[in-house]
Amino acid sequence: MPSFDIVSRTEIPEVDNAIQGALREIGTRYDFKGSKCTIERNDETIQLTADDELKLKQVQELLRGHMGKRKVDVSALDFKEPQKGSGMSMRQTVEIKQGIERDLAQKIVKAIKGSKLKVQVAIQGDELRVSGKKRDDLQDAIALIKDSGIDQPLQYVNFRD
Repeated sequence: MPSFDIVSRTEIPEVDNAIQGALREIGTRYDFKGSKCTIERNDETIQLTADDELKLKQVQELLRGHMGKRKVDVSALDFKEPQKGSGMSMRQTVEIKQGIERDLAQKIVKAIKGSKLKVQVAIQGDELRVSGKKRDDLQDAIALIKDSGIDQPLQYVNFRD
């Protein structure tokens, strides 16, 4: 029985490369001379620090640009609310989305079931397994999910006949 898995994975080494590129650009740009702007990654979170709100926005744009250059989907980043630090400095936490959350998984299952496609969907932790009798039904399921407008990057892996 043909099947495939729906996953949401972000390549952490590519994220690290994008952060290093953004830090290099911060170090060389004239408008960042003398400022204390940093980007640090700890596991699944990125910490942005800047002197003021304007520089924080510039650091965000640099990070987004370098993520795009490294082919990391920017929608995999969840920018939290900026917080004030000491003096005028600003901090912001950015979470890297990994895996499909339960609410999103249930939304995908509901969309596939509502489309009357002849496939079965099973939630397996932070992944979804879609199986059916025909390969065409599975390809229709992939097209349906792509058209549903989900804001998290999804990959379709382990396509088996």
